[in-house]
Amino acid sequence: MITRIAVAWLAMSTASNPVFAARPTEHIDAHDARFGRARPVVAVVGENAGTELADFVIPYGILSRSGAAEVLAVATQPGPMQMRPALRLQPDLTLASFDERFPDGADYVIVPAVMTTEKKPSALVEWIRNQSTKGASIVSICDGALTVAEAGVFKGRRATGHWATYSRRKRDYPDTQWLENTRYVADGKALSSAGVTAAIPLSLALVEAIAGTERAMTVARDLGLSDWNNAHDSDQFHLGPGVYLIAIRNWLLPRQEIGLPVTEGMDEIALALTADAFSRTYRSRAYTVAEFAGPVRTRAGLALLPDRVKGDDALPRYLREPFEGRSTQALDAALTDIAALYGRSTANFVGLQLEYPRAR
Repeated sequence: MITRIAVAWLAMSTASNPVFAARPTEHIDAHDARFGRARPVVAVVGENAGTELADFVIPYGILSRSGAAEVLAVATQPGPMQMRPALRLQPDLTLASFDERFPDGADYVIVPAVMTTEKKPSALVEWIRNQSTKGASIVSICDGALTVAEAGVFKGRRATGHWATYSRRKRDYPDTQWLENTRYVADGKALSSAGVTAAIPLSLALVEAIAGTERAMTVARDLGLSDWNNAHDSDQFHLGPGVYLIAIRNWLLPRQEIGLPVTEGMDEIALALTADAFSRTYRSRAYTVAEFAGPVRTRAGLALLPDRVKGDDALPRYLREPFEGRSTQALDAALTDIAALYGRSTANFVGLQLEYPRAR
């Protein structure tokens, strides 16, 4: 087994009493309770055919753990959700059943990057538009910004998204002021984050808006963080000949199966970051392995559908035990292992895709 080395996310302190000095420059309005709800209703929504794994799981996990909101996994259709680039989840509700249960709408709708037909109205786009009309705050994660922009929510507002789609967003949605060099943007009830890992500070900022700074600090400590500042240097992320060469080389080389054992109550954020990272190398793909078939409930209550069952003939040869430590340190541990297995250039290639600001 490869030695796992966990270093603090963004070199932040994991002390039991970190100093919360750097505050976000973006302000998310405090939650205004509606409809007599004791807690706000948060819908984390995705497409069954394909939804970015970490984009979905990070906000679901952080907001659920905070206890500040009723958080629900919502899919466009009945049945499992295929996450990208790995894993499967069973949603709590469909768009239709959510509307039946909450006719007044959600308080917050979180939209990860999803696989949709470009520039064509979809059920998800229409649903987001309707939720916005009902007064919900719409939150895009990474390239969920494309879906939210298509719904018209960002029109005349400031927003951000994954560094790689900046030019596309400016071209297709010129009525939005697309910002760079920020982890997240708040413009009234239109919220957005940069690439994948930026879901972490934005989710903590949402906890602060809903339940106050003390609650957000508690959740941040549990994650292994001391801040949720939105400062960011997106200029460090860019494509070049070297990146394309790494992608082509890795794609042509043999691909390894990485087995991730999953158990009831496990850390879904650490799992998502690990599976996402290994499945972006182009040299490996992560699969979940459980003792028995059937849904496995994670710490935050997500229903995970295992890919393999122990004893299967198709069990991956390389099993990586669940990360033991703070949730956000799992990505550093995974990148350390990836560098040892496939080289530092591949680890950096993964960090580029995840828009992860780490020392290279």
